[in-house]
Amino acid sequence: MGMIPTHRYSLFALTALCLGLAMAATAPSTVEAKKKTAPAPAPTSVAPGQPEHIILFVVEGIGQDSVKLGPMPTLNRLIKEGATTWTATGVTPALRLPTMASLVTGMPVEKHGIAWDTFDFARGYPRPPTVFDYLDSGGGKDSAIFLMDESLYQLAKPEPYTDFQICGPLKPECNPDTIVSYIRQYMKKASSGHGYGHAILSLPHFLIVHLPQGGRAGQASGWTSADYRAAVQSVDRAMASVLGLYKEMGLLQKTAVMVAGLSAYGAAAPDAGATQTAAGQGLPWIASGPGIKGNHVIGRPVSIIDTGATVLRAFGLATHTEWESRAIEDIFVAPRVAQAIPPVQ
Repeated sequence: MGMIPTHRYSLFALTALCLGLAMAATAPSTVEAKKKTAPAPAPTSVAPGQPEHIILFVVEGIGQDSVKLGPMPTLNRLIKEGATTWTATGVTPALRLPTMASLVTGMPVEKHGIAWDTFDFARGYPRPPTVFDYLDSGGGKDSAIFLMDESLYQLAKPEPYTDFQICGPLKPECNPDTIVSYIRQYMKKASSGHGYGHAILSLPHFLIVHLPQGGRAGQASGWTSADYRAAVQSVDRAMASVLGLYKEMGLLQKTAVMVAGLSAYGAAAPDAGATQTAAGQGLPWIASGPGIKGNHVIGRPVSIIDTGATVLRAFGLATHTEWESRAIEDIFVAPRVAQAIPPVQ
């Protein structure tokens, strides 16, 4: 079985098979009606040095010492060509689902309310608007999100401007290499102009790729083990493959790349605290590409909560005032020139 082919058609059907839960999927006719009747967003201008696309790699269990254990050429190149901190902070509790909820909502756990770490059908989706909502309302920008843990179904709110595709430990074939193959298939279909059942009929502006293999291998086998080294190298290769795909499609020069670190396990590390990896290091946060400073050490404190606002800022959009997410202005070459984002209804 492959990844979920389309969020709006089969997400909950597959959830019921995998997790023993039941939910009715949105009828295809309803989705098609939305595709036909939804007005096309007004074209937006792109400022010089502003990306047309952003890729966000969300990694787990990777700290500054990880690049010393084995070759990670892709990560090293992003560090050299972009802006970096190894002391970013996470949230409390330092669990995968609450942290990812903070990343997409721009809020701490006590505000978005998702403090648990397994998919719970009864609790529903995040109530606050997400970065995906603001990208759509502020600039007509679509998002495709590839997540590698079943707990993250909790974030997969059906919207016509997002495609969620999720797999995880319940599917043994789910690994960084297969994630890359799913992304390649998705991009081929999205670029066809027909979508083949996807909600988005063109290439997404914002792509999220979740790669937790480093944290899982470190927890299972140790942080200096051969398994851990192999895992972080597989993550690096997956990142290289996604960037290679964008290069093949002629998009790479127009694409900014960001890397945000979750805690080592996708959970609180013993004796390390909410903001640390198991090796006692802070979390990485890296950005590279159009409009971003090269070979730059980020001088201000960075939280993973700031990721959403920084994505909006890179696209030339404003951050909604209810967010605690703040754009990391230190990474940008040019001063902010942004348009206002209308409230999400």
